[in-house]
Amino acid sequence: MPIRLLALDLDGTLLNSHGQVSERNARAVAAARERGVKVAVVTGRRFRDARPIALELGLDVPLISHNGALTRHTRTLETIAIFPLPVAAARKALAIGRAAGANPLLSDDRDGLGVLVFDRLNGDNPALMKYVAWARRIHGDDGAVQETASLESFLDHDPIHLTFSGGCGPLNELNEQLQRDLGAEAKVFSTMYPKLDFGLLDVLHPGASKGVGVAAAAGELKITAGEVMAIGDNFNDLEMLCYAGTGVVMGNAEAALRETEGLHTTAANDEDGVALAIEKFILSSDL
Repeated sequence: MPIRLLALDLDGTLLNSHGQVSERNARAVAAARERGVKVAVVTGRRFRDARPIALELGLDVPLISHNGALTRHTRTLETIAIFPLPVAAARKALAIGRAAGANPLLSDDRDGLGVLVFDRLNGDNPALMKYVAWARRIHGDDGAVQETASLESFLDHDPIHLTFSGGCGPLNELNEQLQRDLGAEAKVFSTMYPKLDFGLLDVLHPGASKGVGVAAAAGELKITAGEVMAIGDNFNDLEMLCYAGTGVVMGNAEAALRETEGLHTTAANDEDGVALAIEKFILSSDL
């Protein structure tokens, strides 16, 4: 069955370790599009942070961002689907994370490009401080990053999602606690980078996921799951990878993900793994 929709994660997948799309990856994506394959970015990043990459690649499929909580057209900003996190669940998760000493960030602004909100930064979390500095640098002084006196006071409405960051060990423990205490009130996605000892926990609406986002995009395009190829590198990609008829795991992913039954493996993100997978599964008749 030919592939008609290609779903691509960004960090650790399409992007190399320098946060760039390599020339070979860009050529492969362009070649797939020339063959009529629709290409969608599917990312845990906020919409505002992922939008420039989708625009650079000229993609015409709505951007699936916030781990599937928000699907929106990059040019027109037309919203296709949104799953805001219920405020009660957000407050409960925030209290659990605070007690565990994790650093919270809030993604808000459901109708615009998106706003990152925080109330204090922990000097023991340099990766988080670097991320906030990066977000301020690339977006400038346009209100994209906002500091508030208290996230607890700020949370009087349903945000898009809540994120905790920190070392892998403490976050794995927090993940278990959030899963246990939140139950069906929310969905928690774990994205871990063991080599950096840095991880992210995204708390979202219970109906949100990358898999749901890709399925919605496929449905709108009248494309079946068997005609979808998805490529990712982390556990927040798993639902998407298993939904797709062709699921491909990056070589830089953890062994547990690479060994998931039914999934294919490609090279690492610094070795043009995305291009190699596109060449193998989509462009092979041209090679």
